[in-house]
Parts: sequence; structure tokens; C-alpha cells
Amino acid sequence: MSDAAQLTITEVRAAAEAVKAAIDRHLQAVSSSTEPGDPVVVHAYEELAAAAIAYDQILYEVYDEVTPFEIPGDEPGAGYQGPEQPEAISVLIRRDYLIADPKRLRAQAERVDETLTPGGGGESEVTAAIGVLFGEYEPDEIAARAEEFGLEEGDSTLWVSATDPAEPGEWLPEPFEGADPELLICRFDVSEVYDDELDD
Repeated sequence: MSDAAQLTITEVRAAAEAVKAAIDRHLQAVSSSTEPGDPVVVHAYEELAAAAIAYDQILYEVYDEVTPFEIPGDEPGAGYQGPEQPEAISVLIRRDYLIADPKRLRAQAERVDETLTPGGGGESEVTAAIGVLFGEYEPDEIAARAEEFGLEEGDSTLWVSATDPAEPGEWLPEPFEGADPELLICRFDVSEVYDDELDD
């Protein structure tokens, strides 16, 4: 094993030991605290989060592996102000696609809807094909078969928010107006931005 490789493995071990030490400091701070929002606890939490992130990053760089831990930041969800036991939840999903192959998109739609003009490829024909495919397939299936449909996946996000029970049709006129960050329980993002950050 080269000196460089040995050094890198040593760095991974050092990062792991730093997480262990940060866990001990955090536990000590929490168990000794007598007040909510204790600055000592907050500081120990931040140190633990930083150590966990550093370990996760070097683990990925060296072994192409990640930890199962997700450190909340200042994004929506970190400042949840909703009820501890919400009566209902709302799931908001956004997925972006680049229309990479309009002809393939059109061909897939023609298989579903025989009334479409064969070989149509104009702008209106593409939008018609999109309507057909999204009317026929569930969003998850389109995501799984994006390349087959001539689409290229872009960024995506999924928000799970606390909400009040709604009457049928109540929010349909403005379905996304209730996206309140303070009611966000958790979110899941997929973006090449995170891959770039790991590369850096």
C-alpha cells in the first residue's frame, strides 16, 4: 500500500474518531443541561453535525460509501413549527425533465393514443404527447422510464408537510399555495449540485 493510500485511510479513521468524540461531548452536554436552548448543547450539536458531515464526505471519497445519517441544516424542515401529532400530511413533489428526444416522446404517446397523427413532431404535437403520457402513466413510472420516454431527469424534490384535513376539492384551485416551510416535516432532494459538492 502506498504512503498516499495509507494516509487517506488514516484520515478516514481520524474522521471516524472525531465523530465518536463529538458524540461523547454532545451526550455530556445534553445530560448536564437543565434548560431548553442551552448554548452548550447547541454548540455540541453543531460540532457533532460538522464532524458527521466531514466523515461522510471523506468516507464517500475513499470508499464510495455513505452513512445512513442525515444532518438537518437551515433548509425548510430544520425549523418545524407545526403540531407534534398532525391530523393530516400533504406530499408535494416536483420533478424536472429535459425533453431530450421529442421523436421518442411522440412515438411513445402514439402507442397509447391511436388518434395522434403518426410522426407528428411540431411544438403542439409534443405538448399533446406529454398530455397523453402523463394521463396514462403514474408519475413514479414516468420517472423510472424517463429515458424510454425521451426525457432526461433534472432536479427533483419531495416535501412532506403537516396540514389540516381538507374537504374534497377544497385546495384544487390553488394546490401549492399552502407550502409553508414551518410545517415541513421532512424533504428529500435529488440534484447534480450535491454530486458537484462531493467532487469539490
